[in-house]
Amino acid sequence: MWLRRSLLAKSLHLHHRYFSQSSAAAVLPFDPEVPLTYLEGFPKPDPKYAEEIKAIPRSDSGKNISAKERKAGRVPSIVFEQKDGQHGGNKRLISVQNNQIKKLVNHLGQSLFLSRLFDLEVRPTFESDEIIEKVRVLPRKIHLHAGTDAVLNVTFIRAPSDALLKVEVPLVFRGEDMSPGLRKGSYLNIIKRTVKFLCPADIIPPYIDVDLSDLDAGQKLVMGDLMVHPALKLIQSKDEPVVKIMGARVSDQRKSK
Repeated sequence: MWLRRSLLAKSLHLHHRYFSQSSAAAVLPFDPEVPLTYLEGFPKPDPKYAEEIKAIPRSDSGKNISAKERKAGRVPSIVFEQKDGQHGGNKRLISVQNNQIKKLVNHLGQSLFLSRLFDLEVRPTFESDEIIEKVRVLPRKIHLHAGTDAVLNVTFIRAPSDALLKVEVPLVFRGEDMSPGLRKGSYLNIIKRTVKFLCPADIIPPYIDVDLSDLDAGQKLVMGDLMVHPALKLIQSKDEPVVKIMGARVSDQRKSK
């Protein structure tokens, strides 16, 4: 899931629906010349949604316990505390507020919710002013009820500044109105809606802009064409297609005859 930069420097000398982010241990060559801050021209998290997620400790787990938590308006959740949280290990059981998580997911959408960092405040009770622990986290998985979209549980992973995290970053497509191919009557074939990058925690992009304004019929963009912060490492094939401008639809061709 993540490795500390200090270790990298030493070694390199340099019926339900699930929405999840893949997280596993990996090595990213660290370039000290690249500033780990958001750069001008790249997407940054919207401060409008920079709220603390409140949580309370939970001592027990299980189907019956989870059902009681949901009935009380709480969402049973987990925070993985070890580096390789993907494969178990140390974890903290918590519950978060259903209304707060539902509001964030509704406002951001599931993909953007899973690519955004939040401060998690663990308190004795939701009404308490005492903070047991405050930690920055990345939502890794959200589990929704298939029929009602009710939030059933959420999994978080810790995201300190020295963490490197695998994140499926959402793609936002822009410039359709300027694309020569689309203006000729071709249509847009979106092949990928997220792309997996290894990201330093401090600069996880909320999304990646994909500019379609220069694409003509028959042209495509691949993952290697995406413009991202130089500290991000693509962990899928750079030649894998993301989007392509296809020929006119059969129905459109018939209409033009």
